[in-house]
Amino acid sequence: MESASLTDYARNLIEVMPEVIRGLWKREINELTRGTLTPPQIFTLIYLNKMTELRMTDVACYLSVTTAAATGIVDRLVKADYVSRMYDPADRRIIRVRLTDKGLELVKKLLVHKVARIKEVFSKLSAKDREDYLRVLTRLKDILAQESSAAAGGG
Repeated sequence: MESASLTDYARNLIEVMPEVIRGLWKREINELTRGTLTPPQIFTLIYLNKMTELRMTDVACYLSVTTAAATGIVDRLVKADYVSRMYDPADRRIIRVRLTDKGLELVKKLLVHKVARIKEVFSKLSAKDREDYLRVLTRLKDILAQESSAAAGGG
């Protein structure tokens, strides 16, 4: 594929990436949540673990969905007692969400399981391939962050 055009490369990537992502996520969803949580709900839990507390608009922005869609995602997490809502003391129109103890426990299990799964899969690659993959993904993340910042008027 070295001589393939950028268009061919894009088409191949469109085929491969969803399968890679699905393969890496499939077992976590089935084994740890028994199919009760969707990927956006899991992404929200993991992001909340990193950020501690978020406004509903932060959740929507992170997931690239509307505030209404984020509210639906959070509603289901609240109902399952993984997340709690609270009003901002400075402005009661602002709703903040944070992990409950049950949510924190689930995220810890998810992260341990994800690390084990990634180690299992990536152990089949050479150290150089792993380093190259991470280097390229990190570079892509930086490019996308710059584009996002520029689109938002930050650059």
